[in-house]
Amino acid sequence: MKIIFLKDIPRTGKKYEVKEVADGYGRHLVVQKLAEPATKEVLARVQGKMATDATMKKVHTELLMKNLEALSGAKITLKGKANEKGHLFASIHKEEVLAELKRSAHLDMHPDYVILDRPLKELGTYEIPVVIEKNRVTFTVMVESI
Repeated sequence: MKIIFLKDIPRTGKKYEVKEVADGYGRHLVVQKLAEPATKEVLARVQGKMATDATMKKVHTELLMKNLEALSGAKITLKGKANEKGHLFASIHKEEVLAELKRSAHLDMHPDYVILDRPLKELGTYEIPVVIEKNRVTFTVMVESI
Protein backbone atom coordinates (compact mmCIF):
# COMPACT_ATOMS: atom_id res chain seq x y z
CA MET A 1 0.00 0.00 0.00
CA LYS A 2 1.35 3.40 -0.95
CA ILE A 3 0.77 6.12 1.67
CA ILE A 4 1.66 9.74 2.36
CA PHE A 5 2.73 10.51 5.92
CA LEU A 6 0.91 13.42 7.56
CA LYS A 7 3.23 13.48 10.58
CA ASP A 8 6.77 12.36 11.35
CA ILE A 9 6.86 8.77 12.56
CA PRO A 10 10.22 7.71 14.00
CA ARG A 11 12.05 5.00 12.04
CA THR A 12 9.19 4.89 9.50
CA GLY A 13 8.75 8.13 7.58
CA LYS A 14 8.78 11.90 7.63
CA LYS A 15 5.92 14.31 7.06
CA TYR A 16 4.75 14.42 3.39
CA GLU A 17 6.97 11.46 2.43
CA VAL A 18 5.43 8.93 0.04
CA LYS A 19 6.30 5.36 0.94
CA GLU A 20 5.21 1.80 0.23
CA VAL A 21 4.23 -0.06 3.42
CA ALA A 22 2.45 -3.29 4.28
CA ASP A 23 -1.33 -3.13 3.78
CA GLY A 24 -2.23 -3.73 7.42
CA TYR A 25 0.26 -1.17 8.70
CA GLY A 26 -0.90 1.34 6.08
CA ARG A 27 -4.55 0.92 7.12
CA HIS A 28 -3.53 1.34 10.77
CA LEU A 29 -1.74 4.62 9.98
CA VAL A 30 -4.73 5.87 7.97
CA VAL A 31 -7.15 5.08 10.81
CA GLN A 32 -4.85 6.86 13.27
CA LYS A 33 -4.79 9.88 10.88
CA LEU A 34 -1.01 9.67 10.63
CA ALA A 35 -1.12 8.97 6.88
CA GLU A 36 -3.39 8.99 3.84
CA PRO A 37 -3.52 6.63 0.87
CA ALA A 38 -1.41 8.05 -1.98
CA THR A 39 -3.97 8.95 -4.64
CA LYS A 40 -3.53 11.63 -7.31
CA GLU A 41 -5.85 14.04 -5.51
CA VAL A 42 -4.11 13.59 -2.18
CA LEU A 43 -0.67 13.95 -3.82
CA ALA A 44 -1.73 17.25 -5.42
CA ARG A 45 -3.15 18.54 -2.11
CA VAL A 46 -0.04 17.50 -0.17
CA GLN A 47 2.27 19.17 -2.69
CA GLY A 48 0.29 22.37 -2.19
CA LYS A 49 0.68 22.04 1.58
CA MET A 50 4.42 21.40 1.17
CA ALA A 51 4.79 24.59 -0.87
CA THR A 52 2.82 26.57 1.71
CA ASP A 53 4.87 25.11 4.58
CA ALA A 54 8.14 25.90 2.77
CA THR A 55 7.00 29.48 2.15
CA MET A 56 5.95 29.94 5.77
CA LYS A 57 9.24 28.55 7.03
CA LYS A 58 11.16 30.87 4.72
CA VAL A 59 9.19 33.93 5.91
CA HIS A 60 9.65 32.89 9.54
CA THR A 61 13.40 32.43 9.02
CA GLU A 62 13.68 35.84 7.35
CA LEU A 63 11.90 37.48 10.28
CA LEU A 64 14.23 35.74 12.71
CA MET A 65 17.25 36.93 10.71
CA LYS A 66 16.01 40.52 11.11
CA ASN A 67 15.51 39.99 14.83
CA LEU A 68 18.93 38.43 15.37
CA GLU A 69 20.49 41.86 15.85
CA ALA A 70 17.98 42.61 18.60
CA LEU A 71 18.82 39.28 20.20
CA SER A 72 22.56 39.88 20.10
CA GLY A 73 23.59 41.02 23.55
CA ALA A 74 20.12 40.57 25.05
CA LYS A 75 20.01 39.67 28.73
CA ILE A 76 17.31 37.64 30.42
CA THR A 77 17.06 36.67 34.06
CA LEU A 78 15.69 33.38 35.35
CA LYS A 79 15.14 32.61 39.01
CA GLY A 80 15.13 29.30 40.81
CA LYS A 81 15.52 27.79 44.25
CA ALA A 82 19.12 26.97 45.06
CA ASN A 83 21.09 25.61 47.98
CA GLU A 84 23.89 27.48 49.74
CA LYS A 85 26.47 26.13 47.25
CA GLY A 86 24.60 27.62 44.28
CA HIS A 87 23.16 24.40 42.86
CA LEU A 88 19.59 24.66 41.64
CA PHE A 89 17.04 22.20 42.99
CA ALA A 90 15.30 22.10 39.58
CA SER A 91 17.41 22.62 36.47
CA ILE A 92 16.46 25.16 33.82
CA HIS A 93 15.77 23.67 30.39
CA LYS A 94 15.75 25.10 26.89
CA GLU A 95 11.96 25.48 26.91
CA GLU A 96 12.08 27.71 29.99
CA VAL A 97 14.80 29.87 28.42
CA LEU A 98 12.72 30.21 25.23
CA ALA A 99 9.59 31.09 27.20
CA GLU A 100 11.42 33.84 29.09
CA LEU A 101 12.98 35.08 25.85
CA LYS A 102 9.52 35.28 24.31
CA ARG A 103 8.10 37.06 27.34
CA SER A 104 10.86 39.60 27.90
CA ALA A 105 12.35 40.18 24.42
CA HIS A 106 9.20 39.34 22.41
CA LEU A 107 11.14 36.87 20.26
CA ASP A 108 9.46 33.59 19.41
CA MET A 109 11.88 31.09 17.94
CA HIS A 110 12.06 27.39 17.23
CA PRO A 111 13.92 25.31 19.85
CA ASP A 112 16.23 23.88 17.18
CA TYR A 113 17.90 27.27 16.74
CA VAL A 114 18.96 27.60 20.39
CA ILE A 115 22.05 25.58 21.31
CA LEU A 116 21.81 24.46 24.92
CA ASP A 117 23.78 21.23 25.36
CA ARG A 118 22.57 20.51 28.86
CA PRO A 119 20.17 22.12 31.33
CA LEU A 120 21.43 24.94 33.54
CA LYS A 121 21.96 23.55 37.04
CA GLU A 122 23.86 26.29 38.86
CA LEU A 123 23.53 29.98 39.60
CA GLY A 124 25.53 32.27 37.38
CA THR A 125 25.73 33.86 33.95
CA TYR A 126 25.61 31.82 30.76
CA GLU A 127 26.17 32.75 27.12
CA ILE A 128 23.62 30.89 24.99
CA PRO A 129 24.30 30.68 21.23
CA VAL A 130 21.58 30.92 18.61
CA VAL A 131 22.35 29.55 15.14
CA ILE A 132 20.06 30.31 12.21
CA GLU A 133 21.42 29.01 8.93
CA LYS A 134 24.99 30.38 8.92
CA ASN A 135 24.40 33.27 11.32
CA ARG A 136 25.35 32.93 14.96
CA VAL A 137 24.64 35.29 17.85
CA THR A 138 24.65 34.89 21.60
CA PHE A 139 22.49 36.19 24.39
CA THR A 140 23.06 36.16 28.13
CA VAL A 141 21.05 34.21 30.67
CA MET A 142 21.53 35.14 34.30
CA VAL A 143 20.34 32.51 36.77
CA GLU A 144 19.59 33.94 40.22
CA SER A 145 18.31 32.49 43.46
CA ILE A 146 14.80 33.22 44.67
